[in-house]
Amino acid sequence: MISAKGLSGGEGRKLFPYISRELLAGMVATFALIPEVIAFSFVAGIDPEVGLYASFVIGIVIAFFGGRPAMISAAAGSVALVAAPLIHSHGLPYLLAAGLLAGLIQIVFGLFRLSVLMRFVASPVRTGFVNALAILIFSAQLPQIFAANMQGLLLIIAGLGIIYGAPRIIRAIPSPLIAIVILTLVTNFWHLPVRTVADLGRLPLTLPHFTPLTIPFAWESLQIIFLPALAIAMVGLLESIMTAFVADDLTDSNSNKNRESLGLGMANIAASLFGGIAGCGMIGQTVGNIRYGGRGRLSTFAAGAFLMILILGLRPWVSQIPVAALVAIMLMVSVSTFNWQSIKDVRRLPKLSAIIMLTTVLVTVFTHNLAAGVLAGVLLSSLFFSFKIAALIKIHIIEEADSRIYQVKGQVFYASADMFIDAFEMKGIEGRSVTIDLTHAHLWDVTAVEAFHKVQTRFRHHNVDLAIVGLNQASAVLIDKLDPE
Repeated sequence: MISAKGLSGGEGRKLFPYISRELLAGMVATFALIPEVIAFSFVAGIDPEVGLYASFVIGIVIAFFGGRPAMISAAAGSVALVAAPLIHSHGLPYLLAAGLLAGLIQIVFGLFRLSVLMRFVASPVRTGFVNALAILIFSAQLPQIFAANMQGLLLIIAGLGIIYGAPRIIRAIPSPLIAIVILTLVTNFWHLPVRTVADLGRLPLTLPHFTPLTIPFAWESLQIIFLPALAIAMVGLLESIMTAFVADDLTDSNSNKNRESLGLGMANIAASLFGGIAGCGMIGQTVGNIRYGGRGRLSTFAAGAFLMILILGLRPWVSQIPVAALVAIMLMVSVSTFNWQSIKDVRRLPKLSAIIMLTTVLVTVFTHNLAAGVLAGVLLSSLFFSFKIAALIKIHIIEEADSRIYQVKGQVFYASADMFIDAFEMKGIEGRSVTIDLTHAHLWDVTAVEAFHKVQTRFRHHNVDLAIVGLNQASAVLIDKLDPE
C-alpha cells in the first residue's frame, strides 16, 4: 500500500512531471506525424484511413514490445514507396497480406538475432539509401505539381514558405502543422478550386477493426506477395534500426535491436490485421519526441493514442486540408532527408566508397526499389572489401643454398586463394627442401584449404621435402576437418 506521504512526496514529485513530459512529447510527435502519414498514404496510392489506422496500431504495439523507448514508428515513406507497385497492380488486400508476411519475416530476424546483419550495411550504403529515399519522395510529388492549377502551385509555394519561415517566429508548434492550418483556412475562406484530403479517399470514422485477409490462400498468391513482403521487411528493418541508432546517440543510451525487430514485426502483423499498411521507425518524429522530452515508452504510446483521438475528433476539418499542403510537406521531408554533406564528401571520400554510395542511389532510383538499392550497395561493398583484404596477403621468399622458405603473411580465403597458389614457384625446386611458414597467416574457408592442399600436392609431385610450420590451431582444425584423405 502506498502512503499519502509517499505519493505526494519525493516519488510523486518525480512521477507526475515525468508523465506530463512524456504525454506532451508524444502529442507533439503526433502533430508532426499526421501530415506526413496522410502524405505517405497519398504517395502509396491508398486511402488516408489505411495509413492512419496503421500508425495508430503500430504506435500502440511498438510502445509495449519495441526495443527502443521513445522511438516513434508509423506508416513511413520508405515502406510506402516499396508498397506502391503492389497496390497499383493487385490492390489493398494483397498489400495487407504482404504486410503480414513482412511482419513474420521481421519476427524471424528478431528471434534468430539476425538484426546484427544490419551492421554489415556500410556507411556509404546507408547514405545512399537515405539520399535515394529523398529523391523518390521528391519525384513522387512531381505529378501533383505538374497537374496543379495556378492556385495549387501558389499554395505549394506558400506552404514551403511557412514551413521554413515559421520556426524563426515560433518553435513550440511544428511548422508543418502551422502550414496545414493556414493553407486550409485560406482554401476554405476563398473557396479555392484545389484538391483536398477528402478527394484522396476515406478518413477513419471509427477505431480500427479486425480485417480478415481476402486473397486466395494459394501458391500463386504467395508468389505475388513474397518479394514485396521481403522488400517491406528489409526496408522497414533498415529504417527502424537506423532510427534506433539516432535515438541512442541523442539519449546516450543503448537499445536492443533484436527486440526492436521483434516488436516491429508484431506491430506490422497487427496493423495488417486491422486494415493498415506496414510501417517502420520515423526518424523525424523520433528526434522531435526526444527533443521535446520524451524518454520512455509512454511518449510512444501517447503518440499513437492521441493520433486516433485527434483524427476521429477533427475528421471534418482534416478532410478539408488541401493536397498542396501535403505536397509542400513532402518536399520539405525530401529536402531534410537528403544528406547534402554527401555531395561534398564525394570528392574527399575514397573512390570505392563514393562508387558504393552512387550505385545504391542509382539502382534504387531506377528500380524504385529501396531493398534492391541496399542489396546492390551491400554486395558491392562486400566485393570491394574482399578485394582489399585479398590484396593484403604477402609471401616473402628466402633463398638458401639447399632450401627455400616461404613466409606467408595475411588472410587466405576465397578471394586470395589464387594469389596464394601462384606465389609458390616450382621452377628450380628439385633437390631442395621447402618450408612454408604460416605463423602470420590464417586459413579461413574451404577455398583456402583447397589451395593449401593444391600447393602441397605440387611440391610432392616434384619430390620436394616439404615442411609446414607456424600453422595456428584454428587453421589446423579446419584443415583436419576438410582433409580429403
